Amino acid sequence: MLTLLTATLPYEDIPEQFAQFPPNIIKLMVLINPTIMLMIAVLIGTLLYDKVKLTVPTIASLLKMDHPQITLVQQLKYGVSLGLTAGALMTLTVFVFEAIIPQEFEALKNQIEVTLLVRFGYGGITEELLLRFGFMTLVVWILSKLTKLLNSPIYWIGIVISTLLFAIGHFPIVYASLTHPSLVMLTYVLIGNSVGGLFFGWLYWKKGLEAACIAHIFAHVAMVLGELLLN
Repeated sequence: MLTLLTATLPYEDIPEQFAQFPPNIIKLMVLINPTIMLMIAVLIGTLLYDKVKLTVPTIASLLKMDHPQITLVQQLKYGVSLGLTAGALMTLTVFVFEAIIPQEFEALKNQIEVTLLVRFGYGGITEELLLRFGFMTLVVWILSKLTKLLNSPIYWIGIVISTLLFAIGHFPIVYASLTHPSLVMLTYVLIGNSVGGLFFGWLYWKKGLEAACIAHIFAHVAMVLGELLLN
């Protein structure tokens, strides 16, 4: 979570009563809501993940809680390969949309600077705890209670809903950075932030939470390499 302190975000739209504080204090204040959400997500995930047959095999093994059916090496294999694939698709999405709306992408870059620490730390770990371990687990559990089923469609609905929530969650920062973002930009934000979520959700379901975290990190590795090659 603290890796967010290294990012440059649009703070111009903060409420007037907070404008008097120094930028570093404002950054710390911005961490309050995500920290509370993370604590709630971890609590929900911890209470419910095993009830819907989702797993955290490596952590469970380290804590002597379970004998996992998948090893960390296997998680690495799936996480790295699917993470790089997701990252390549995300890079392609950026390339296509940036060619269509270059001015908006340039304006967005001028307002937001995301460091490698944010990408790997917040993106790879915090977002997976929030979106997969917390929210996806909760959605799957609720659906299983409502339908009395725990089958592939239930998991896929959980994957899609958590993925869309993550993508739509980027809209406020886009509106804070661009006065009137175009429909094309909003479409990019929706698609670009959904591609990876489908991979990460499937990995959480099939290979465990650690595999999803690994994949998220390596998706960013692929995107960083793609940016270096394309720029």
